[in-house]
Amino acid sequence: MLFYNHSNPSTFFLMGIPGLEATHFWLAFPFCAMYFVALLGNFTLLFVIKMEPNLHLPMYHFLCMLAGIDLVLTTSTVPKILSIFWFHSHEIGFEWCMVQMFFIHGFSAVESGVLLAMAFDRYIAICKPLHYSTILTNASITKIGSAAFLRGIVLMTPLTCLVSRLPYCGPQVIPHSYCEHMAVAKLACGSITLNDIYGITAATLVVGSDSIFIAVSYILILRAVLSLSSKEARQKSFSTCGSHVCIIVVFYTPGLFSFYTQRWSQNLPLQVRILLADLYLLVPPMMNPVIYGMKTKQIREQLIRLLHPKRIQAGI
Repeated sequence: MLFYNHSNPSTFFLMGIPGLEATHFWLAFPFCAMYFVALLGNFTLLFVIKMEPNLHLPMYHFLCMLAGIDLVLTTSTVPKILSIFWFHSHEIGFEWCMVQMFFIHGFSAVESGVLLAMAFDRYIAICKPLHYSTILTNASITKIGSAAFLRGIVLMTPLTCLVSRLPYCGPQVIPHSYCEHMAVAKLACGSITLNDIYGITAATLVVGSDSIFIAVSYILILRAVLSLSSKEARQKSFSTCGSHVCIIVVFYTPGLFSFYTQRWSQNLPLQVRILLADLYLLVPPMMNPVIYGMKTKQIREQLIRLLHPKRIQAGI
């Protein structure tokens, strides 16, 4: 079995945010608010895109994938964090800990792949507009989404397997709010060199390759936009790419910071590292629908139409 090991503990003890235990109760309120905004925003985004036929385009299909991934990431972690902060429910079963780890790292890798797909979508739309409908068909979108999903899952499944097979013979207290890979691996009484090497290699391959391809896509896009003769066309192109660039920055910056400080930045206080890791799973899912809702005219108009149908009919 995947999680079988004769020395596996039955439960782990999640500390929450070490050093900030006295403020856990109050920290839970902004965490809960951000979680609520993330749920509301992503479900609204999915509903609006589903209800508006004009939004059944490749860009919005990828956006639906992003919203679904964000819902998985937040729901697999935040309810447990809130139960720790409010109800002192620190224990988590070993199997559930492994499942949570799988969702966190696997779907983070999947999200990176979807962001790359969205950059490819913008590249085709701006640099090869005449071929857009023939390149990004429903079949190709399904293949791209499936490839992003399979790559993330295939790369991160061994990570969970490696941790599940480590021997644990000491105190099973995780100095974290959720089952982060290295935080759990460091509790093992055996060698974690393979875990460390594989974790760094997998993360670097995913983030490194995706960020390079995204950067190349936007260099080509920028070159194409600057060559446009119409100022209005340039502004429209910049506007359509602006929201995606914001989401890329929001996703990669705290993610990379959290990943590398967990391993090497021992000078940074533990509570700061854990707080940043928690916010990494909350801020991008909360901001993604807000950014797209504000920056994308079609989504704004459809949302207003759904909320105020009489106002639209009256031409107000």
